[in-house]
Amino acid sequence: MSDDRTELNVDALEALLEEERTALLSGVLDKLTDMLPRKEALIDALNGVPHPDIPTLQSLDIKVKRNQLLLDGALEGIRNVAERLATLRRLRGSLETYGSDGKKRNIGVDTDHSVEKRA
Repeated sequence: MSDDRTELNVDALEALLEEERTALLSGVLDKLTDMLPRKEALIDALNGVPHPDIPTLQSLDIKVKRNQLLLDGALEGIRNVAERLATLRRLRGSLETYGSDGKKRNIGVDTDHSVEKRA
């Protein structure tokens, strides 16, 4: 691979990493699945040739790590939302209370919200 081609791949990867960062910061996570094959192909192409320009590789590494931290944060947020929704679903179907003996009791709640029409 020529140096010109390597430089084009570096520029393309830098642009893609910025696009990925923007998607992560704006919460448009579905774009990430479209970017992954391009990102993998560019990284594979760069791994296949020797690089005399170490500062450029270090800059790319910093951007990849920065995006990984953003992705980790997004995944943690998604996990928290899923956990909170599961808790709300569980609480919607029952009521926890304590009896006079101090023991926890579950009281089932009828969640039928239909309206009965009478003549």
